[in-house]
Amino acid sequence: MISADSIRRITEGWGERMAAQRQAEAERANAPAQKGEGPGVSRVTAIAPIAGQANISTDGAMVLIRGEGWKEVKLVAISEVQVQPAEARGELRGGESRRSQDLLVTLHTHSYQAGVWDADTMAVYQYAEGLRRGLTEGQRLSSVNDGAPWIERITLTNFPQAVQIVDWSHASGRLWAVANAVLGDQTPEAKQWAHGQLDRLWQGGVAEVVAALGGLNLDQDRYADLVRQAPGYFESNQARMAYDYFRAEGYPIGSGTVESGANTVVHGRMRRPGRGWQRDNGQAMLAGLSELHSGRFEPAWQDTLPLAA
Repeated sequence: MISADSIRRITEGWGERMAAQRQAEAERANAPAQKGEGPGVSRVTAIAPIAGQANISTDGAMVLIRGEGWKEVKLVAISEVQVQPAEARGELRGGESRRSQDLLVTLHTHSYQAGVWDADTMAVYQYAEGLRRGLTEGQRLSSVNDGAPWIERITLTNFPQAVQIVDWSHASGRLWAVANAVLGDQTPEAKQWAHGQLDRLWQGGVAEVVAALGGLNLDQDRYADLVRQAPGYFESNQARMAYDYFRAEGYPIGSGTVESGANTVVHGRMRRPGRGWQRDNGQAMLAGLSELHSGRFEPAWQDTLPLAA
């Protein structure tokens, strides 16, 4: 039998090799073009490339690093997008909803990269993972995120062709926060105001929502930043909140893939009770977890075996 310490050493060693390999690939993918290097040359081996429509979403999750405190793990999730007629939606659930007449948009075949990185380091790993999944080959590409400026910046740099979309739940949550703060938590007035603005937002009426927010007195110290900054949030994100257009075109409007990825890839293993992680061990574990939850554990394990010799 293999002892627990031996299993730990084996898995930690593999994770370290995996992290080193992914770092080398990311650096190679982002290096300046070399003399004599022809166009279209792939610097990263494709793994399950997406031939049709794709989505890339990026987010953060917190983990405890020993001696440093809580630090943000940055995570990218890349998914294949499948679009079906609205009739297919009825097969999933009955009854009417806001989405009843929309195309059915589903995301699957996810892959991930995660690490305790700053935004610019995340950018090089995001780009490398995009190359693995074939995101530079001209297919339809969307990027649904929570509206954080750093995510928009690095994704626009790496994949300028991506249609940028603010996650619907974050936008709608901002409106509910305003309604409850100004008109009373869960009061009939708050619900009526919020539902009215959500209907406008759903139909692409962002300018109307901005005007409605402008009619409220939000500039008060008793309100949280989330509320006070709401008018600017919607005004600056108008192009990324054209939900009527996105729905008609079959783009996803939710970032649930990366949010659920934060739970499965990061939180499930990295936030168990304990004293936290040494930074190097945490990076190694995140590299391994990224490959495991991307469905690439076995080939990744075999690929790094020669390095263990």
